[in-house]
Amino acid sequence: MSKIYRIPVILIALMLMLVACAPAENNDTNNDSTNTDTVEITDAHGTQMVPVNPKNVVSLDNRTFETLDDWGIELVAAPIAVMPSELSYVSNDSILDIGNHRDPKLELIAAANPDVVIVGQRFASYYEDIKALVPNAIVIDLNIDVSENTDSPGENLVNGFIETTTALGKIFDKNAEAETLIAEFNTALENTKNAYNGSDTIMSVIVSGGEIGYSAPGSGRVWGSLYEIFDWVSPLEVEDTTSDHQGDDISTEAIAQSNPDWIFVLDRDAGTATDEGAKPAKDVIDNAPSLQNVTAIVENQIVYAPNDTYTNESIQTFIEIFGILTDAFSK
Repeated sequence: MSKIYRIPVILIALMLMLVACAPAENNDTNNDSTNTDTVEITDAHGTQMVPVNPKNVVSLDNRTFETLDDWGIELVAAPIAVMPSELSYVSNDSILDIGNHRDPKLELIAAANPDVVIVGQRFASYYEDIKALVPNAIVIDLNIDVSENTDSPGENLVNGFIETTTALGKIFDKNAEAETLIAEFNTALENTKNAYNGSDTIMSVIVSGGEIGYSAPGSGRVWGSLYEIFDWVSPLEVEDTTSDHQGDDISTEAIAQSNPDWIFVLDRDAGTATDEGAKPAKDVIDNAPSLQNVTAIVENQIVYAPNDTYTNESIQTFIEIFGILTDAFSK
């Protein structure tokens, strides 16, 4: 009779083992679900919850491209046409090319089925259109627009880079990398501030299609907000200035009359696809007869922004610009 009861006993033991294991399996499942954590991000439109390490990411903000590329973040769609050629995204055929901001192929964003879309700068005006196209995606606008607060363009730029980099670090679980990048930015900024003598006059310009435009203190592209940050002295006052991508109209004679100690140059053509009318900014400056007796030319005190600056206004680009300025001021 003892044999009759051996099998049930074994079965009971096995059942008890399975029951004991069941909670552990459920716990594992619960742990896996934590991979869908979210973080709170405040953007240009308010506060929203964004998934950590989203799978399908679209970025349209040229201030974020280099950071995301350095961090190894994959994109499913991006405006390849306005990306610096050095980025890995440009040669990645799997990324849907949205095109440029003047005639974007927004429908490709929907085709990419994104979890998160990062909007900013050139594509900021399409924010509502994009939200309508991808209602199930989180659309965040990290736009840094110095014109929104003309009383403090320098503060807007600095805080904007810090907030954007912090937000990207949270979203992509790169908090340590974000902190390192922000520390490098702050250090480079302070080095430039300490290197400037506080009295030399500075003229900033944008060269595009062989023409020299004025990048005005406060509003001018790339250079404008730096006047406030570094207390630069401008040799010229111009009314009704803008943030136009080619700069404001100015004659070389006006530049010559102001006789700046330094000239800072953004070569717009160097940062865009080659155009028939493109001319290197250095050639334009060097071959402008009325500028040849200006102190900045005579003393060889001309600073050129990195060639990709126009399409790569990232925190890394400004760290590089600050380094170039520090070296120039320190000579």
